[in-house]
Amino acid sequence: MTQQHRPPAGQRVAATPATSDPAEADIAETDLSALAREYWDSVLADEPLFATSIGDRRYDDRLDDPRPAARAARLVRLDAFAARESALDDRTLDIPGRVTRSALREAVRGDLARLRTGLDDWTVDPLEGPQIEFSNIEAYQPVTTPAQGAAMIARWRAMGPYLDATIENLRHALTEGRVAVRTPVARTIAELDAEAATPDASLALLAPARAGHPDWSAADLDAFRSGLADAVSTIVRPGFARLRAVLADEILPAARPDDRPGIIHVPGGSAAYRDLIRHHTSLDLTAEDLHGTGLAEIARIDAEFADLGARVLGTHGLDETLARLRDDPALHFAIRDEIVAVAEASLDRARAALPSAFGILPRAGCDVVVMGPHEEEHSTIAYYRQPAADGSRPGQYFVNTSAPETRPRYEAEALAFHESIPGHHLQIAIGQELVGIPEFRRHLGPTAFFEGWGLYAERLADEMGLYSSGLDRFGILSFDAWRACRLVVDTGMHALGWSRDAAIDFMRGHTALGANNVANEVDRYIVWPGQALAYKAGQMEILRLRDEARAALGARFDVRGFHDAVLSGGALPLATLRDVVARWVEAPAS
Repeated sequence: MTQQHRPPAGQRVAATPATSDPAEADIAETDLSALAREYWDSVLADEPLFATSIGDRRYDDRLDDPRPAARAARLVRLDAFAARESALDDRTLDIPGRVTRSALREAVRGDLARLRTGLDDWTVDPLEGPQIEFSNIEAYQPVTTPAQGAAMIARWRAMGPYLDATIENLRHALTEGRVAVRTPVARTIAELDAEAATPDASLALLAPARAGHPDWSAADLDAFRSGLADAVSTIVRPGFARLRAVLADEILPAARPDDRPGIIHVPGGSAAYRDLIRHHTSLDLTAEDLHGTGLAEIARIDAEFADLGARVLGTHGLDETLARLRDDPALHFAIRDEIVAVAEASLDRARAALPSAFGILPRAGCDVVVMGPHEEEHSTIAYYRQPAADGSRPGQYFVNTSAPETRPRYEAEALAFHESIPGHHLQIAIGQELVGIPEFRRHLGPTAFFEGWGLYAERLADEMGLYSSGLDRFGILSFDAWRACRLVVDTGMHALGWSRDAAIDFMRGHTALGANNVANEVDRYIVWPGQALAYKAGQMEILRLRDEARAALGARFDVRGFHDAVLSGGALPLATLRDVVARWVEAPAS
């Protein structure tokens, strides 16, 4: 695939500064460019795992620093960035500069909000906690030279201090009444037990040591293998054991019960949730508004479920349709390999159809990858990992193949289209390959843009003729209902005081998700407050913008042009995206 290079959407109208003083404009643009560059450099330094994941290898020897002093220093830097951004004058910026300024403002504001919630101090995460995250690093940190091997050993040895800092944060937060919820804590303990029981020969952390390096000297290879083994045996395993002991002996006995899972039950939680809503959606929305939107969407999708069930399955009403979808063994996979085969076939079909709906196409490929045994039991059904920006690794669509009999066939295609093409991979790979915009805009953005596009892509795939049958279209409805349920249950738990069981019951009553997936999802919402709201918020905004553009342009509307306008500026705040699309509507062919 090749990319058709086009300027970002925000650059299509104005090619000259808005100010009448070119010298003043040059100064403003220089200030903005410098600020954007400094912010991006600070993100990479503060988040070295993210840097490695996108192919920046400068920080391969370190981890994020969870100590309070490090976080305080980052807040100072972010406050300084915010002050410098506020001092810029939009009148001295051209349109591309205004788009960049808006994106930068949202990025800095979001980072500040997220850090100030203190969420990382007390959350215990069975999806992306260190017991999972550490084992995933080797998949995106390739080792090809002795120097890279030495950096990996240093990073592995840094895991001990990281875990000790995490323990101290948990203990300190506990003294302030901030503590995690019982079930996620218990799940994390189970994961740590499984990690402890895994022999070295199967341990993901030691997978790099099992790789061959025929071009290395014997001394370099021995140093790498012995250094990694020593780090795991003397640093990482004891660190995990210390974390496990603290979770079991101190955190679990004090953990909030499952009937109080929401952040509303943590000191300062209500204010933190408001900040997290803004951070993830990039819009000023209230929990009550989102809850109401979710209920309205559920009512609409319930009716579609019943109608499609009558036509495809011969069922009568919502409950019978959901029961058939959930309980009929013929509608579920039998073996793991079937899940992988459907994922790969869906990806191939979508890849071939891209030119019908998109002008800009990414160069980076996307591979299907089976989720590792260290994470599959407690993980969500799938996820996407972005390509390395240097081209050394393609995008990766990770599928969970555990317990295949619980995984519906009719959801597999929608899942693939969301996570890969035309969903996350298309959008993220295009963003990384854009030229003429600051680096941070190629990689960062609000959750609502990323996840809103992924959800939008599920129905777009139907418009592109990608679904195999009417049965597979149940995946569209099931996943749309799933994301609408998120608006209800996330706000229900974190703002309205719902219990974990109430959230599970609501989702089981309005989606065809299997019981194991529902429980895993609810626990995800518990440990990631507000993140789940972004999907429907973003999807509904993109659909609204498309409807408005179609109405304004009539016969001149071109869906390829619309998609290029949405994607060619990177992942933008939704309010900024509105302006970008509005300018495209004014000059759609320019």
